[in-house]
Amino acid sequence: MALDACGIAAHRKKVAASKYSDDVAEEFAKKVGVAPRPNETKSEIGERGEFVRQANWFIKPFGDKEGELKAAPNKYGIYWAHGCHWSNRPVIVRDILGLQDVIYDRAVTHTGETNVYGHGFADQEGFKDARTGFYFLSEAYKNADPNYKGRATTPTLVDLDTKEAVNNDYHRLTNYIEVYFRKYQTTDIDLYPVKYRKEIDEFNDWLFPTINNGHYRMAFCQSPEAYKESYDDFYDNLEKLDKRLENNRFIFGDYITDSDVRLYVTLVRWETSYYRNVGPMKKRITEYKNIWGYVLDLFSIPEFKKYTFFEFNQDNPEFFKPYSERIAPKIDYEKEWATDGSRKKLSSDPENVYLHSNISFEEYKTEISKSHWNSKDFNERNPFNREISTDPSINPLKGLLKNN
Repeated sequence: MALDACGIAAHRKKVAASKYSDDVAEEFAKKVGVAPRPNETKSEIGERGEFVRQANWFIKPFGDKEGELKAAPNKYGIYWAHGCHWSNRPVIVRDILGLQDVIYDRAVTHTGETNVYGHGFADQEGFKDARTGFYFLSEAYKNADPNYKGRATTPTLVDLDTKEAVNNDYHRLTNYIEVYFRKYQTTDIDLYPVKYRKEIDEFNDWLFPTINNGHYRMAFCQSPEAYKESYDDFYDNLEKLDKRLENNRFIFGDYITDSDVRLYVTLVRWETSYYRNVGPMKKRITEYKNIWGYVLDLFSIPEFKKYTFFEFNQDNPEFFKPYSERIAPKIDYEKEWATDGSRKKLSSDPENVYLHSNISFEEYKTEISKSHWNSKDFNERNPFNREISTDPSINPLKGLLKNN
């Protein structure tokens, strides 16, 4: 289950103490018949050395049509990873909407010493998930499609009855939770208002290649040309977002939407962890006046703070240790990340951060748009194959989101 930020150290110690060796992992893998995890730096590289992320495989939508997934309490589990910002999204959304007792969650770990078999459950008794009996998340993929050859990724939504992976579409998973589980919400918070879904979807599909996947495009690419291309794209678009947030408390104005969850988790990982893998930083997140204030504002909200993990490995016995071990563990993040509340002045409703809606479930329910980022065509997933009708530095919904 979810750990708070302070519990991550204990979680790491438990995993380390478990003595989960590669030999043990291999024994489990033979027992359940799963293959080693594919390496994205080899299997997801284009002709120019650029990283083009694999398409999500299990993208069956939630809906009312025959064959579509149906929302139900205690039927699904979100399998997610602390260090994966894609998978921090659905648990944040679930908690904001008060669905903790409706959708189960389990945080995965690495397996063995070198993670050859990918996501597993090293911190659980017997190295397996008590709810499903899995040693590896990839078992859910094998159960759903024995011919699947790609990576098992987080987040993955698993049907707890059939023990099959049913959806790993992080492009739309939070939207499915927001819309089709609304009848089970314990709050009336609205992160995905019906009237403005087109604008939110369009922004999210722009955000994916530019910012959300920007780190990975730098970290996994295999050529200087691809690195520079992704580096420039990431930082150029951060500047646009910084401009947008100068006059908007949140991405679309006074209230948090699905888009804010997606942006926040990437900014957090970038500032506290991901920078280590990409070389020189042009600017830290703390150097963007408006973006940094925005991050602190969101960090002050319990559901965001709960899934903000400051992870550091402090077990390296080498004499020279990197910044992440020498300095970062000594930083008082609670103090440094405390907001002064100044961004409230950007809002016409400063004491409320969520939009509320009391419309009926039937009125709220719409078919969720499809994302071309799930195309099986490698070229369709080129990071520059994107369109947005409004300059990202401009909020097209300024002043339009209003509470009743």
